[in-house]
Amino acid sequence: MGTKISHSGIIDSIAEGCVKVRILQTSACAACKVASHCNASEAKEKIVEVFCNNAHAYKIGQEVMVSASKQVANKALLLGFGVPFLLLILVLIVTLKLSGNEGVAALSALASLVPYYLLLWCFRGSVRQQLAFTLE
Repeated sequence: MGTKISHSGIIDSIAEGCVKVRILQTSACAACKVASHCNASEAKEKIVEVFCNNAHAYKIGQEVMVSASKQVANKALLLGFGVPFLLLILVLIVTLKLSGNEGVAALSALASLVPYYLLLWCFRGSVRQQLAFTLE
């Protein structure tokens, strides 16, 4: 298994220091011969922002390879799903123990995600630098 996750894509637009690449994200069975007749296979088109210093070196319509390390992918999963899940469960258990009311505990657990995601949004610049894609 490689240490990088890569997708081929086509440059959609170029701004100062930012290249937007259109990639086609496919499910594992999308390459199957009968995929067009099956509902299980799916493909989604996504735009990935790649921040680089040499954005002027690329052209719109150019085919490129977008990649990220497994560490970057794991950190993104942790920030997006792992930490919120642990926070939700922790607040749910603590509030349930303190109040004894399941409704209050459930609402408190859900409400605890609001400050987490606001904090993540406030630090999006530093998170963006840590979770950056690269062009190959």
